[in-house]
Amino acid sequence: QVRLVESGGGLVQAGGSLRLSCVASVSIFAINKLGWYRQAPGKQRELVASTTSGGRTNTADSVKGRFTISTDNAKNTLYLQMNNLKPEDTAVYYCYAQQLYNRRLDDFWGQGTQVTVSS
Repeated sequence: QVRLVESGGGLVQAGGSLRLSCVASVSIFAINKLGWYRQAPGKQRELVASTTSGGRTNTADSVKGRFTISTDNAKNTLYLQMNNLKPEDTAVYYCYAQQLYNRRLDDFWGQGTQVTVSS
């Protein structure tokens, strides 16, 4: 199974920046889709940004222009660069991987890392 280990969360003031990292146990080339989700208290988990094996990226409207998703294939690592953070960005952030195996899509999740933005 794909194992995902996240790091980089913390407490930051509004307007500050953080970079989240997610190290995968397998080559990124073996993963169909990678992404970052977040879940705030009392809210549904939502997609923040994603990238596919073809290099296509997508970001949610709420973070567009502020967050950037990227990969370092040699290090099997997914990143989320978060700039100009707002209190509304406060949430637990989860690394996500989707793998196509035997014509079935399997989902894998990291343990989550807390991001808190103070006003």
